[in-house]
Amino acid sequence: MATLRKFTRRLFTIMNIVAVVLFLLACANAFLHPGKWWIFSLLGLFFPLLLLSVLVFFVCWLFIPSRRRWAWLSLGALLAGWSNIHSFLAFHVGPRFTVEKPPHSLRILTWNVRSWDEFAFKKGTSVHRAGMMDFIRGQEADVLCFQEFFESHNPRQFAPNIPYIQQQLHYPYYYFSRDYQRKDNMYEAGVIIFSRYPIVDSLLIQYARPYGYRTTESLIAADIDVAGNRIRVFTTHLQSVQFRHKEFHDIEIIKNVDDSILQASRSIVKKLKNAYQHRGDQADEVRAQLNKSPYPGVICGDFNDIPNSYTYFTIRGGWQDAFIKKGFGIGRTYVNISPTLRIDYILADPRLQVLQCRKFPLPYSDHHPVVADLLLPGR
Repeated sequence: MATLRKFTRRLFTIMNIVAVVLFLLACANAFLHPGKWWIFSLLGLFFPLLLLSVLVFFVCWLFIPSRRRWAWLSLGALLAGWSNIHSFLAFHVGPRFTVEKPPHSLRILTWNVRSWDEFAFKKGTSVHRAGMMDFIRGQEADVLCFQEFFESHNPRQFAPNIPYIQQQLHYPYYYFSRDYQRKDNMYEAGVIIFSRYPIVDSLLIQYARPYGYRTTESLIAADIDVAGNRIRVFTTHLQSVQFRHKEFHDIEIIKNVDDSILQASRSIVKKLKNAYQHRGDQADEVRAQLNKSPYPGVICGDFNDIPNSYTYFTIRGGWQDAFIKKGFGIGRTYVNISPTLRIDYILADPRLQVLQCRKFPLPYSDHHPVVADLLLPGR
């Protein structure tokens, strides 16, 4: 019996050491460019599970007096990974988000609208465009940033969206990247910024598009004149993993430990590796443009990456994550694969104070919208 207890404790200790090492490597992912260190990016996907493991070991050691010293190992790892933990979990406990906009503030809404669900129509379901427009109307935002925005010039098939938002929702100013167009110009898609305040200047940066990788959109910016204050608003949609029905099926195989798990894993890892590498380069480009802004700035959009990633830490830099400042919990914004995926963000220049932020869980797009209020400079 004593031998069994000794073996169990040694095994438990080894498992603790392995969990701590993997947790710290997952944390290192935030600072290593995935072009060279993509394997750490893959490990970063397991950050929530590794964090939970380290926490469990820490608590368990506290209840074993003779081995309590091992709790220091887990505690040290948690302290070393605090920046990653704090980017993953928001701890703000305060007043609920109020629909009434605070005075002297700028309200920004960001949403990957998935082409307004026009192409996600399936038998037995309904088109969500009208409900999405009603939600946007109810938020009374000053600036709208959309990714996967779809515009139709064929009203017999799809209703035009830009005129509707301009006239019915009262956003007269906009800047559209038009990243993808049909040859007959009947349809366009890309990222777009709408504003109730005048747009006095704009910027468009097109990312390199390696062969076979279409699902990325540009980085755009609009200089908005808000009662004499110039604010530069950026939005972007970084490289997608390009998961299709096959990859989602492969994920189910892995979850169910099917006999085809090895082949399924190879397909997924290959797509993840390529996407991480492209997003790393795109994140460097975004940060360079943020550094050049002569005005207080805000960047929002679909980064397609998690909060403990190189992409997130590079783009955020010294800026504020609105959800971390004023939200609580994980803040999941992507509805598929995992309940821990927060990949849509609003990041604000330190010269702008974050007043409130909320993620809205809606049943329309495969992404949830995020809304934040920012206090204007000098107010």
